[in-house]
Amino acid sequence: MGKINGCLKCLFIFFNVLFAIVGCLLIFVAVKASALAFQMSAFGGPGVGWIWVIAIGIFGISSLGIFAACSEKDLFLKIFAGFMVVGMIIMLIFGTVVAVFRNTMKENYVNASKEFADPIMKNEDSKKMLSSFQEFWQCCGVVSAEDWGTEIPSSCECRDTNGPFGRPECKSTPAGYTGPTQIYSKPCSDTIFYYIDIAFKITLGILFGFAITALLGLLISFLMIHQVKRHDSIGGPSISMKGY
Repeated sequence: MGKINGCLKCLFIFFNVLFAIVGCLLIFVAVKASALAFQMSAFGGPGVGWIWVIAIGIFGISSLGIFAACSEKDLFLKIFAGFMVVGMIIMLIFGTVVAVFRNTMKENYVNASKEFADPIMKNEDSKKMLSSFQEFWQCCGVVSAEDWGTEIPSSCECRDTNGPFGRPECKSTPAGYTGPTQIYSKPCSDTIFYYIDIAFKITLGILFGFAITALLGLLISFLMIHQVKRHDSIGGPSISMKGY
């Protein structure tokens, strides 16, 4: 007979298997994100090293949890509980940092857009990517059409067709500028930062969700450690559901 209640043990292993699968999926995402980050390097996109750390961390800790439950050794359960404490603290710290950074970015939106535009417009490869981006998302320039200088490209031409955000708003090309007669009035920074904000919200949900999960894992670990110690101290059979 085991030292830990069978139902609790199975539940613990089940959730650790789920998180191990999540870890494998995140590793796959990290591989794809690494390739995408390389392509977006011209835009100064963020690194994806943190995705690898989280993916490997989730897979490794979940595997440790499965082994600890199967072996019923309090040492491995204590190590797992320690990882839960560290993980919960890290997730809360990262979540707070991301929330503060998101609010700061929203407050400094205009300045951030201008700083974001400068390196893009100075690089020919990134300008080509921006041109393709404009045509698909129906926007013009990073901050405004004037980002292109006096020659506005044809990708800014406003066509009377529905796009990803519905029918676009058009405006006349400013005086003294060459290019299409009608151009998209919305700058691309609105679209870019809209999706960045969504990414921030998803990240916050994941971080705080993992923090809550780590807390539950910690509590269950303590309960299992208690059952193992109780069994070892009295040398009795497996603990029934009433034991906890």
